[in-house]
Formats: sequence, C-alpha cells, structure tokens
Amino acid sequence: MPIKNLNTILIKPTSWGCNLRCDYCFYLEKEEYYPGTLPEHRMSEETLEELVKQAYERNDPPLFAWQGGEPTMMGLPFFRRALELQRHYAEGRPVQNTIQTNGILIDEEWANFLRINKFLVGLSLDGKKTIHDAHRQDASGEGSWLKVQKAARLLMRKKVDVNALATVNAESVHKPEETYRFLKALGFTFMQFIPIVETDPEDTSKATNWSVDPEDYGRFLCRIFDLWVKDIDMEQLKAKISIRYFDSLLHTYLGKTPSDCTMVPECGVYLVVEHNGDVFPCDFFVKPELKLGNIHSGNLRTMLNSKKQTNFGRMKYDMVDMCRTCPWLNLCHGGCLKDR
Repeated sequence: MPIKNLNTILIKPTSWGCNLRCDYCFYLEKEEYYPGTLPEHRMSEETLEELVKQAYERNDPPLFAWQGGEPTMMGLPFFRRALELQRHYAEGRPVQNTIQTNGILIDEEWANFLRINKFLVGLSLDGKKTIHDAHRQDASGEGSWLKVQKAARLLMRKKVDVNALATVNAESVHKPEETYRFLKALGFTFMQFIPIVETDPEDTSKATNWSVDPEDYGRFLCRIFDLWVKDIDMEQLKAKISIRYFDSLLHTYLGKTPSDCTMVPECGVYLVVEHNGDVFPCDFFVKPELKLGNIHSGNLRTMLNSKKQTNFGRMKYDMVDMCRTCPWLNLCHGGCLKDR
C-alpha cells in the first residue's frame, strides 16, 4: 500500500472553546471529552512545537488549517510563535496556513497579521442579518452579524484572502438568491455553502429541525449554479465567483482530486490535532474510540498510515443501495460519512 503524505493538518488549539454558541455547532459537544474552562484546553507551546516539528519531518510542506472552537481566542502571540516554529522547521520550504474564524475578534492588528503572513481566512457568515443571527448567537443570545460583516469589510479592505463559509439550514435553504447576492455585494469572490445535517439528540433516528432537507438543498444548489453561471466571463471563460462545490465537481470531471474531501472515494486524507496533541481522523469524528494516538507519544505520519486510519477511510464504501445505484456516484462517492 502506498504511503500517504500528510498534506493537511486540521488543528484545534482551543478545542471546543468558542465565544459564540451557534445552535448547530457540532463541536461544542466535545466538552464531554475535554471538560473544563478555556484555559484548561489551550494548546501549550510544547504541543505546538511538537506538532510543527512532526509536520515537517520526512514530509512535503503541509497545510496548517487552524479551526475551533474559535482559534483567534488563542491570541496573536500564539500564532506569531507558530509562524516562528514553522519557519524554523520548514528550513526554507513553503509555510502555508489557513484559519477558520467567526470574525468576532478580528481587528486591525489581526487583519494586518493575516495579510502579511498570507493566511487564507474562512469567515463564517451565513448571509443577511436575519439569516445569520437566527442561529449564530453568543452565550447571552445576542446575534453576531454586525461584528462579522464588519470583520469581512475590514479583511477585504486590508486585502486579506478571505472566503465566505455560509451554512445552509432549514430556513436559509429557501433563500439562495438573497444569500448569494448579499455575499457577492459584500465583496466575496470565494464562497462555500455548507449543508447543516445534525442528529437530533432527543431522537437519534432523525435530524434536528434546523437541518436542511436533501431535496431543498438540491434545489438551492441548482439556483446557486444558475446565478454563478451568469457571473462567468464567457469571452475569457473565467468565473468571477469561485464556489468550492462547483470547483470540486469540475476537478472531478477533469480527473483531478477535488478540494472538497466529501467527494473523494475514501476518507482519512488528513488528520485532526486537538489542543493536547490527541489525533483523530476527522473533526466530525472526534470520539475516544476513533482516537489514533497523541503526538507526544506517537508520530503523525505513522498515524495517517495506520490500520485504524485506513479502516476509517474505507468506511465510506459502506453505503445504502440508493447510493450504490446512483448514476452520479462517481462524482460524490456517497458524500460525507457524518451525513449518512
């Protein structure tokens, strides 16, 4: 079996710790595995250095993808130190970082840092105020839209590379035009539309009432596609707006690997590293029984190529007959495991 290269590491420096309490956040429930307040689950410098050192050992330069929880709660000194360590262990090789943020803490200093150090920023913004604030609120119940759209404008003014990460739920799925045009008017040229599909904790046989209906989501994507096509410069055959799902479909048609991991034949193509160095196969599957090890006692590359990780990846082949007989199976390969 060929040895897999560690191309992407998804890092949770604050674990589930966040300054928002979004209704549909699947990661807040990880408090069950990592109890306590935020200071108890902040990534230490020792763990950070071990992570960076292993990332560059016998490996092509990986992409460091910082997520949460809310990673900006670690503060700028943490990320400045991360860059120092990356540049040290990279030994002249490229350093690549992305960060996914809710935007609440983004200010001038953050924006300048992100631009100077060429971070790709994924900003969680669901659309207009009524759409966004319906589910993205803080612990006191206050909506976050005003702060997030302000962060978006600041990042764009500072010329930071920024994507819109827009979740699609049971309400917003009926407003594709409103959402697309709002994000476009705000200045976003890169967009991701992420379907909310979460299990109802009170009845695990069904989805939550804010989860998106599959047929509604299909209609949403069709309408978004129509709007997207209208924005293509046909003379130069150049899209003015990049939508990750459509880009991934085009890559698949061309025989290239899609950027959307849900559309590859097998899962397990990246690793998740928790604040304390625990390693998992996917952030949707941070569960004790799927833990691959810890970077303080094991090696990332070994864990990526372990039998446990391989078995997890092959779980994607276990699908219902509806998927097996679908004429489009070669494009989505059954979608994301967590949505089944």
